[in-house]
Amino acid sequence: MTTESMIHEDGLPGHESKLNPKPEWEPRYPGSGRLKDKVALITGADSGIGRAVAALFAREGANVAILYLCEHDDAAKTAEIVKAEGGDALTIAGDVGDAQFCKDAVGQVVERFGKLDILVNNAGEQHPDKDIRDITEEQLRRTFQTNIFGMFFMTQAAREHLKSGASIVNCTSVTMYQGEKELLDYSSTKGAITAFTRSLSENLIGDGIRVNAVAPGPIWTPLNPSGGATPEKLESFGEGTPMGRPGQPNEVAPSFLFLACEDASYMSGQVLHPNGGTIVNG
Repeated sequence: MTTESMIHEDGLPGHESKLNPKPEWEPRYPGSGRLKDKVALITGADSGIGRAVAALFAREGANVAILYLCEHDDAAKTAEIVKAEGGDALTIAGDVGDAQFCKDAVGQVVERFGKLDILVNNAGEQHPDKDIRDITEEQLRRTFQTNIFGMFFMTQAAREHLKSGASIVNCTSVTMYQGEKELLDYSSTKGAITAFTRSLSENLIGDGIRVNAVAPGPIWTPLNPSGGATPEKLESFGEGTPMGRPGQPNEVAPSFLFLACEDASYMSGQVLHPNGGTIVNG
């Protein structure tokens, strides 16, 4: 089965190139070499938060592998951004829910760059349903396959290449802490991701590998307007946060950078919360 045949009828994962207004991905400050000579693999890096993270990592000196499902135009744009920032870019299309794809992708990254220092597990999907009875078995399995199985598969594939000093950063969500009545399956996967992050940290910290997570609030990316939220939700998207607005991808990317670089050398098993001021139990 090709990645194109896996696209859902609701339009996910969605094209950033077609979104209006466009999400803000540009890094907000000059680089300082915090990821000089590092190699980062970022899943879901074609658009949204993943693109902003790729841009910021490249500005800080990293070479970046851009993994994505099927939005080839968006991925090509992200590669251009990485190269413009001085980094080298490798684009790889495929489904992180497929264990063999993850193995093959990591193999391509190591073959191209010679190593792997940072793994960012960012790829995810969500589908709104107001009634739990409307969530089909296919949707439930698919959401878990992408959001949590994909993180397992990618981490398993990357593990042998991650040496002391390496870092893993997973993307969880404010919905794990608050709950979200229309995202029952999605929120459940995010709870699993937080537990996975904490447990994986305990598993790897003895080998000098740090594992942390970022839990964004409502961020303006292709995920929601392409079918990840109901039209009613989109009308007031992000207005329920204390800041009264949705966040932008470049407001989230610095959290990933902090956790990936030596600035966070004494942090593992932790979660950062760029969520517009919503107070949660971290």
